[in-house]
Amino acid sequence: MKLGFVGVGNMGLPMAGKFLDDGHEVTVFDLRSENMTPLLERQARPGTSARAMADQLETIFVSLPDLESLRTVCLGHEGIINGSEIKTLVNTCTVGAPLVEEIAEEAGKHGITVIDCPISGGPPGARAGTLSVMVSGDPATIDTLMPVISLWGPVTKAGPKPGLAQVLKLTNNILSAVAFAATSEAYVMGAKGGVDPEVLTEAINNGSGRNSATLDKFPQAVLSRSFDYGAEMHILMKDIDLAIAHGERLGVPMWVCQAARLIYKHAVFSAGDKPDITTIVKHVEKAASFELPKTR
Repeated sequence: MKLGFVGVGNMGLPMAGKFLDDGHEVTVFDLRSENMTPLLERQARPGTSARAMADQLETIFVSLPDLESLRTVCLGHEGIINGSEIKTLVNTCTVGAPLVEEIAEEAGKHGITVIDCPISGGPPGARAGTLSVMVSGDPATIDTLMPVISLWGPVTKAGPKPGLAQVLKLTNNILSAVAFAATSEAYVMGAKGGVDPEVLTEAINNGSGRNSATLDKFPQAVLSRSFDYGAEMHILMKDIDLAIAHGERLGVPMWVCQAARLIYKHAVFSAGDKPDITTIVKHVEKAASFELPKTR
């Protein structure tokens, strides 16, 4: 397939790379030209702009960090929907259902089908091809895309309406965020109480407390004291805010999620929004006057 990919940062780079691995012809564009270099070295084609790609390609994937970037790239004067060849726009960003619905409505006026395809699993999952891929939109178009989006990992269909995959993704991400905050507190408590963190990990992962933090983030980025999981705090903060806003719109109490958000906001106020999400542990350690030992 001939595919376009706009936004090849921490997530987009390995995701576009999976297309190249499978032999597809891929054109890439990123405002930071250095992000494109690893793909260009693998024979990806350079795009000059998102609009120029939409004048040349029928299918374009988008992976951008925030709502305004996505709105501009898709709906702006030089946006993708104004391209002459584009027929399918695939959004992989987590931006909430309202924006995806807005983009789908405007794109539809131009005869463009929008497929909502957010992913979960972070940069490690993107590199390994083990992302959780959530997709919603026109079933026939999804079937056509399935051979390529399944290169990223297992695919779950959320339904026929763009935006439903956003709801599914936010449900996943708020659970993941709450789990990591709680796991940070639990590990510091257990280790300060005298239990080896490796013993904690073994027991929890064999018991009912296991979660994505104990299975993945702690072993990979916390117990090594590397804090390099690869996702900056502002990305998760965006997802937390979107999830809580969605719950509130539906009249769902989000008490536990609100409490977890305070932990992340404290971290942002203290250290800014660029540190890795796993540095939440450091803020718990500071408050507890105790540091987890390096065990890996």
